[in-house]
Amino acid sequence: MNRLAKERSPYLLQHAANPVDWYPWGDDALERARTEDKPIFVSIGYSTCHWCHVMEHESFEDPAIAALLNNDFISIKVDREERPDVDRVYMSFVQSTTGSGGWPMTVFLTPQLKPFFGGTYFPPTSRWGRPGFSDLLSEIARVWKADRRRVDEAANELTERLTAVTAGARAESEVADAEALDVAVEQFQMAFDGRRGGFGGAPKFPRPSELLFLLREHARRGSAQAPLLMVTETLRAMALGGMRDHLGGGFHRYSVDAEWRVPHFEKMLYDQAQLVLAYLEAAQATGDAFYATVAEDSLHYVLRDMTDAEGGFYSAEDADSAPPEQAGSPNAHKSEGAFYIWSDEEIGWLLGEDAEVARRRFGIEKDGNAPHDPQGEFTGRNLLYSAQSIAEVAARTGRTVAETEQALGRIRAILFEARKSRPRPHLDDKVLTAWNGLMIAAFARAARVLPQSADAGRYRSAAEKAAGFIRQRLWRPSTGTLLRRYRDGDAAIEGYAEDYAYLIWGLLELFQATGTAGWLEWATELQKRQDDLFWDEAGGGWFSTTGQDPTVLLRLKEDYDGAEPAASSVSAVNVLTLAHLTGDPTYRNKAERTLARFGKRAGAAGRVIPMMLCALSVWHSPSMQIAVVGGRTSDPVRELESEIAAHYLPFAVHVPVDPDSSQGALGGVLPFVDGMKAHGGGAVYVCREFACRQPVGSVEALRAELA
Repeated sequence: MNRLAKERSPYLLQHAANPVDWYPWGDDALERARTEDKPIFVSIGYSTCHWCHVMEHESFEDPAIAALLNNDFISIKVDREERPDVDRVYMSFVQSTTGSGGWPMTVFLTPQLKPFFGGTYFPPTSRWGRPGFSDLLSEIARVWKADRRRVDEAANELTERLTAVTAGARAESEVADAEALDVAVEQFQMAFDGRRGGFGGAPKFPRPSELLFLLREHARRGSAQAPLLMVTETLRAMALGGMRDHLGGGFHRYSVDAEWRVPHFEKMLYDQAQLVLAYLEAAQATGDAFYATVAEDSLHYVLRDMTDAEGGFYSAEDADSAPPEQAGSPNAHKSEGAFYIWSDEEIGWLLGEDAEVARRRFGIEKDGNAPHDPQGEFTGRNLLYSAQSIAEVAARTGRTVAETEQALGRIRAILFEARKSRPRPHLDDKVLTAWNGLMIAAFARAARVLPQSADAGRYRSAAEKAAGFIRQRLWRPSTGTLLRRYRDGDAAIEGYAEDYAYLIWGLLELFQATGTAGWLEWATELQKRQDDLFWDEAGGGWFSTTGQDPTVLLRLKEDYDGAEPAASSVSAVNVLTLAHLTGDPTYRNKAERTLARFGKRAGAAGRVIPMMLCALSVWHSPSMQIAVVGGRTSDPVRELESEIAAHYLPFAVHVPVDPDSSQGALGGVLPFVDGMKAHGGGAVYVCREFACRQPVGSVEALRAELA
């Protein structure tokens, strides 16, 4: 076992038995590189990364390649989920020098941490037009010894270019007007795939922040249909396609094809959280229960398979696992999607007379149904997707719709139970503060906007328990320090801006779902701490790091809203929410300065900064405060809450006020709730810019008020 055996990261532990003399990122490795004057080889990935597994098996388990690394390099393994600060710096380098990026990321540095060569996956020997990793190591070692001056010059030049690239465009000084939002919507319309949903071609990634922006524009424009259509077509296509786990719930990482048929099978917590939010908002905007059902299906998956006994949420499940026929074999070879795919023969003997219903509904074919199989791992197997509607299945099997729905219920239960006996994919069981913040937001929102759901109470409890877990295990109130990662009893790594931003988002949603003043108070405390550590007083926005770690080459301020939205984007929304709750102008000022960085170019950059445009959409919309006064469990309040939930109000903040428990505590944080009375069991005060109208106590009067 190498040094990684002492680490907590599941990704680093996966490499603990490699013959490579690995170091974790830290002073020991860097000091040795300086002392021995050797180049540093940095390999960055994460535990559920398919191509990381491939490169480990092909290269890092190979004694000959390990000997090359051990003789001529100082080798460092980095978990990009634990150390996004290191990952972002060198990903920026790889993207700027090669035009693309991804994981595993392969970077070579000088002992002064300056990069001079990088890429992603390399095969062990040259193939597919890629140089072999062993040849690459030999050549870099040769050049390092024979022409060191050229390497240093290249490293210095590339670092200067990287510094210039990551500095970004010159900050503007004025918030874009509402026309920029129209320009951004047009950007999405030009990229929208009207036939298959989503934006652009293959591969197709879920970027929920895009959908959240378009939903806000649907509302801001007075129920404009074009933005809503793009959202609903995309969400429906994802839910009916192979990207969704039709048996266990939740979504896979992305679709390798343009039809949403063939997924990359890993499941990430941040995808579940953000997609739940998008589906919940679509359900409100359309009134279509289909979207709420998909959201709840994903929440059930997280509760069942991704939740720690103490309440924290795990990070991810792998794409790869041993095929069922190799279960228990010491020589089992893991393959992508093995846990999720089926042969036609299995469907027949498991389901009997219901097999034909399953074949038609899920597109099962005798010889397999994968239209794309780049690695040859789906031969003779079927990836489940909604091939025919329930009405079509009923008509073609001679059953009624009700009988077909009953059959599909039996089918899912049988296949789900059968699947449980298969070798499961690897679970990355570390708890990340940032991703937990997103999941807390999703559960809290579901509890609030699905009050009639039988599981609304479970969702609220899950959000509260997770927030309590983070507060107990990862928050150090004596020093005002938020930690990023918890695993196996160990909490470590000081949080980055995204940890603060995402957790604050979750706490603000949790406050709106519960009315508990403590969650709002903690959110405001965290926001102050985030500002102290990361706020850029000169240019506006929040840096990703504190800039205090000398091993991190650059202090970056990320703008791109990718699979995970940028910390500044989420924070801009957070401070606007806090402004709309508290009336404190300091929050609005920070939002203004952050939005002003982009100026009029914000609209043209719509596909790059959709979450920031969510904040811009909020900026150009009047604020609304909806205070619901009364006991949360009383029937009058439940009826009023259900009416509010039936309206899509993305620019409103929701304030539950319980006169018997929370009103006194809330009054100290939100003075405008002082004096509000329930008036016969329940009352709603609809306030605009903190000017509150007369309270209403009936559903009919509330409906008219919200309209």
